[in-house]
Amino acid sequence: MKHIFWQYHPVIHLTFYIGAVLSGMLFMHPAFLACSIIFSISCYMTVAKEKRRFLSGMLLVFLLLSVLNPVFNPSGSHVLFTYMAGRHYTLEALCYGMAMAAMFVTVLTWFASYQITMTSDKFLYCFSRLLPAVSMVLTMVLRFLPLYGRHLKKIADARKGIGKSAENGTLKERTEDGMLLVSALTSWALEGGMVTSSAMLSRGYGSGSRTSFCIYKWRGKEKCLLFAMLADIVLIVYCMIKGGAFVSYLPVLEIADLSDGYRMAGLIGYAAFLAIPTAAYVMEEIRWFILR
Repeated sequence: MKHIFWQYHPVIHLTFYIGAVLSGMLFMHPAFLACSIIFSISCYMTVAKEKRRFLSGMLLVFLLLSVLNPVFNPSGSHVLFTYMAGRHYTLEALCYGMAMAAMFVTVLTWFASYQITMTSDKFLYCFSRLLPAVSMVLTMVLRFLPLYGRHLKKIADARKGIGKSAENGTLKERTEDGMLLVSALTSWALEGGMVTSSAMLSRGYGSGSRTSFCIYKWRGKEKCLLFAMLADIVLIVYCMIKGGAFVSYLPVLEIADLSDGYRMAGLIGYAAFLAIPTAAYVMEEIRWFILR
């Protein structure tokens, strides 16, 4: 069964991922970072098929960045231990490294789920009227890059079948075989570009006013969801302006208290905003289980 979040309007997808990525790069408060990393991972786990390898890689990146940051940045007032002729490994630098690692992993995870959810046709729909030429070029780039990769693999497999693999032989032979692969792919790409341009001209592209076909329709619940998302964004921005997400790691650890009402409201609004894909998936699974 497809993720229910995939069936929402593309504007909702674009609004969500812009808000999630930008907030993931701006907030370094531990509570906000915890929400970011939890809901980004949960969103990715609900939309992706291959989860274990990516999440294992992100865990390794998080641990490496967290542990290595105090090695290059010895600032801080609480020394955990010393090494290499008296260099300090401090608690503040470790916390700062963990915050930076969490931010980096969160943004990468959001982009990974964005790549799965926000397809090229949705991207074209969102920007076709505002920037038609740019959206067309970006859509063609997104289309041709994987296409070229698949065709390059076909050429390499065909040459491997006749004993002309670029993986065997001396360095000179492998270089020549690799250049032949690039030459064959380039010739195919140029020919395909000429065929595509001729097909577009024969269909009247650029001869009149641009029209578009749309399969996406606004529904009442999607309008309500978009309004709720915008309200959450306003609440989060207000909390950030009021200093609710203030944190200082170096040289002394200072974290804003979330006991105030507006700060707690900002954190709840932030968690509610990031939980939209996961909550939609869970609710759909419960509904499907009841129907079965």
